[in-house]
Amino acid sequence: MRAIWKGHIRFSLVTIPIRVYNAVESAQTISFNQLHKEDNGRIGYDKKCKVCGEAVKTQEIVKGYEYEPDQYVVFETEDFEKVKLKSTKVIEMEGFVDASEVEITLYDSPYFIGPDGPVAAKTYALLSDALRETGKLGIGKVVLRDREDAVLVGPHAEGIMLYKIRYPETLRKMSGVPMLEEHETDPEQLKLAVSLIESMETTLDKIELKDQYQDAVREMIQAKIDGKEIVSATEEEPQIIDIMSALKQSIEESQAERKPMAKADTASKTAKKTKKTKKVAAKKVKVA
Repeated sequence: MRAIWKGHIRFSLVTIPIRVYNAVESAQTISFNQLHKEDNGRIGYDKKCKVCGEAVKTQEIVKGYEYEPDQYVVFETEDFEKVKLKSTKVIEMEGFVDASEVEITLYDSPYFIGPDGPVAAKTYALLSDALRETGKLGIGKVVLRDREDAVLVGPHAEGIMLYKIRYPETLRKMSGVPMLEEHETDPEQLKLAVSLIESMETTLDKIELKDQYQDAVREMIQAKIDGKEIVSATEEEPQIIDIMSALKQSIEESQAERKPMAKADTASKTAKKTKKTKKVAAKKVKVA
């Protein structure tokens, strides 16, 4: 695993040399090339100037900010190097907050944090244990890929995670979603809905979180390579029924699915009890 950032985490007078790694495996994503339909030639990405129409080389491109229509202030690479931020080399912890304080909508990209060398490993482990013990998340800022982001630092498995978070002002308000009107929930419907949710209660490790679309695309690609016909499954339109009927029927189906498991557990317990009784009886016979 290759580090994408190297620097330090600092809180108060404690400084820990660290490295940051991508936590998301981008290689798993299937990508396609654009081709010319007539001869399957790959379509190139030509950077052309909209004024003169000529193709432009990468070294001839500069960054410009449009402050008025068609009026730009131009920046060279050297200009950005003059922007000195502490967060380019140090993640300064501005404080520690309860995880419950952070709205889920603020979370963005996850990264792994590792110690930078054996000397840092002990202090790194200490921070990981302290965060886990307190249930706190450290909040600070870091420059990753030419932009400063607010970040959260928290414990994960045997180590520490870094989460880039969105600035609150960049998020839209839920109140802007159409048709979110005030309404009164029917008590009977609510009772059935709660009952349905409780009957479907499970744990995350029992649910298969797998990108089925990617698998289907891979099968389609292989079928194309093999010259086979691509067969698609017909998806039925969901039937919309009365909410009360839907809730009651759903609860019945959920309970029916759980009953065989419950019966199996009962049978297992009965078998164990019978086996234990036989052992006790055998012991009594030996003693007699």
